[in-house]
Amino acid sequence: MAVHSDPVRTQSPGTGKAAVRTPGVIAGGGAGSAPRKTGRATGEPGFGARVAPYLLLLPATVVTIGLLGWPLLKTILLSFQNLNKRQFIQHLTEWNGFDNYKEQLTDSEFWTVTGRTVAFTAVNVLLIMLGGTLIGLLLNRLGKWMRLALSVALVLAWAMPVVAATTVYTWLFDQNFGVVNWFLDKLGWHSMAHFNWYSGEYSTFFVIVLLIVWMSIPFVAINMYAALTTIPKELYEAARMDGAGPVKTFTAVVFPSLKPFFLATTFLEIIWVFKAFTQVYLINHGGPDGLTRTLPVHAFLEGIGAQRFGAGSAIAVLTILMLAALMSYYFRIILKQEDEL
Repeated sequence: MAVHSDPVRTQSPGTGKAAVRTPGVIAGGGAGSAPRKTGRATGEPGFGARVAPYLLLLPATVVTIGLLGWPLLKTILLSFQNLNKRQFIQHLTEWNGFDNYKEQLTDSEFWTVTGRTVAFTAVNVLLIMLGGTLIGLLLNRLGKWMRLALSVALVLAWAMPVVAATTVYTWLFDQNFGVVNWFLDKLGWHSMAHFNWYSGEYSTFFVIVLLIVWMSIPFVAINMYAALTTIPKELYEAARMDGAGPVKTFTAVVFPSLKPFFLATTFLEIIWVFKAFTQVYLINHGGPDGLTRTLPVHAFLEGIGAQRFGAGSAIAVLTILMLAALMSYYFRIILKQEDEL
């Protein structure tokens, strides 16, 4: 409600005549008065509000650039140098341009390792996504206490340090004292009693794949269960009324609703498996005879192992470029989906 005051008579200091001053509207604006426009009234944030998010992100950005950007820059610079044991001891800097890249791109072993890494990544990601999706669907169907018990087991498997998990798997598949060989022998496969799992390419990869899948499934399963809780129950009821079975419900309800989840999780798993180093190296050091080398292990063995730091850096940079190409494709799909929304 507008509140008005009575006119107040004041005396003009110059003429001595009384002048009448009518106070304006104290509250609520009188007729014909134009409201004063402010930034808050028009809905536009002030300068401080616009700058505040960037100032809050600045410390984390600086730390990230320092921890990741500087090592990446040093790796790129080393890839253009002829840095072997002699140059390293004598502190010599010998630039050789793109010679390290030419050497790797024309080396058949590099392309063999690259193809092996791609196949290794594809098999792991396929098993991880399939197993994680099935366990996530199981979590969604279990009762409260069974779901809690399975979730705790998944979290414990996921939280185990990589080195510790790799050590445990090395013991499990030990030739003479491994539990796996003992169990297979008790089942009747007596030839497996002292089987050396690390003597062949495929048996070694079997152990590595089993380890990586075991450690990665919990992430997919728990996120899958969380995503399933966002699907309205009405969609399940409608599919059930239409006579859809479990497979049809998944393809017609679950997958379309969770397509962004599947896309993001798949690309994350591709990146994590593609750059996996600890599991592959600790199991058998890329052996036997280098048959289980992947690109990260190949870069380490060529750089640190053979003390060809320039060549190892070039392999690392090429690996990063491959991952960047995958990420660019992923971001392209994401932007396309956002434009369609």
